[in-house]
Amino acid sequence: MLDLLQRLRRGLGATRSLLEDRFSAAGWTVTRETLEEALLASDVGPDVAETLAQEFDRARGKGEVAAGDELGWLRQRVHMLLSAGEGDVKRGKPHVTLVVGVNGTGKTTTAAKLAGRARESGRQAVLVAADTFRTAAIEQLQTWGERVQVPVVAQRPGADPGAVVFDALKAAVARGVDDVIVDTAGRLHTKHNLMAELEKMRKVCARVVPGAPHEVLLVLDATTGTNGLAQAREFRAHAGVTGVVLTKLDGTAKGGVVLAVARELGVPVRWVGVGETPEDLLPFVPEVFASALLGGLT
Repeated sequence: MLDLLQRLRRGLGATRSLLEDRFSAAGWTVTRETLEEALLASDVGPDVAETLAQEFDRARGKGEVAAGDELGWLRQRVHMLLSAGEGDVKRGKPHVTLVVGVNGTGKTTTAAKLAGRARESGRQAVLVAADTFRTAAIEQLQTWGERVQVPVVAQRPGADPGAVVFDALKAAVARGVDDVIVDTAGRLHTKHNLMAELEKMRKVCARVVPGAPHEVLLVLDATTGTNGLAQAREFRAHAGVTGVVLTKLDGTAKGGVVLAVARELGVPVRWVGVGETPEDLLPFVPEVFASALLGGLT
C-alpha cells in the first residue's frame, strides 16, 4: 500500500502542485471560495466543486471542521465520494473483460497491461484483437502481447469483430483460460452504428460464457478532463460500462476529473495510468488516491 501511495503521489504531482499553488496564494486560509476555485482548477467539474464547497460551508458552520485541518476534512470527503458505488467485481471462468473507448486514450496498451497483471498474479490470460479495422491495431496488440508474455488471438484485418470474440471465447473455455481481455476498436461515441456493434459483442460474449462480459472498462484520457464525460455517458448507455480506467494522469493537472467521473457517471474508477510501463497501471484505491492528492499539501 505504501508503494502504491508513493507511485500515485508521483503520478498526481502536477495536480498536487496546482492545488498547492491555489491554497498557498490564499495564505492557506481555506474558505468556501478558495476551495471551490481550487477544485475547479483541478477539473472536478462545476457540480462537484459547488457541492463540496457547500458541504464545507455547512460542516464548518456546525463546528465539524477543525481549525487548521480544512484539507483533512476535504481529504476525508473525497475518500467518501470516491468510495460511493464501489463494489466487488463478479468473477467468471473465464473472466471476460471488454476494453472500450475512443481512439487515442491508451485503450490497447491498457488491455495489454491488464493481461500482464493477470499473468503476474498466476492466472492464465489471453488477449483478443477485436479491433479489426486497423491492421496497425492488431500488430500493436501482438507487440504488447509479446512484451507482457500473453498470447493474442487475432484474425485477418477486416474480419467481423463479433466472430473474432466468439472464436476466442470458445477456445478459452476449451483451454480453461482464467482471463480474456478483449481490445475493441476505438470509436466515437456519436457513431451510433459503432456503438451498436459493442452491444452485439456483449451479446456474443453472453452466448459463449453465461454472465459475460463480467467487466466493461471504459478507458478515458485524463488530459481531456471533464470534456471526456460526454463520451463516457454514451458508452455507459450503449456498452454497459461497469468501470473506468483513467490514463495519462501523470501528464495533466486535471487529476480532479476522477471525482467528476465517480459523481456524474455512477460507475467506479477501477484503474489509473501514471506512466508508460505495465507497472504504471495502478489499481484504484479511494483512500490511497485521496491521500496522494491531498495528504500533506501544507
